[in-house]
Amino acid sequence: MRTLWYGIGALFLGLAIIGIALPVVPTVPFLLVAAWAFAKSSPELRRRIREHPTYGPSVRAWQERGAISRSAKIWAVGAMSFGVGLSFWVGMPHWVVGMQAAICILVAAYVTTRPET
Repeated sequence: MRTLWYGIGALFLGLAIIGIALPVVPTVPFLLVAAWAFAKSSPELRRRIREHPTYGPSVRAWQERGAISRSAKIWAVGAMSFGVGLSFWVGMPHWVVGMQAAICILVAAYVTTRPET
């Protein structure tokens, strides 16, 4: 099982690294999954993620308090709103846009009700 957890951690760490370069791909959510998987397979890699100077504070805030920074909340809600608006603008079927909007509203409600760092 340790190898499986390590593989999951490595996969999500790779996705997080891609997220650093691509602005539409999130970084911290992938790091959260990687740290969780590394906690079961490689405590050293988990420690390195948590102590990273740029992303470590966000990972620690979530793991310790379930907290999300205000700027991250604004970016998340803004990105979801933009995505729904873009889907509507390009002419996606209304039921698809409606489903997308409903899911984004639920996710936005969850994100905005988390404590702030």
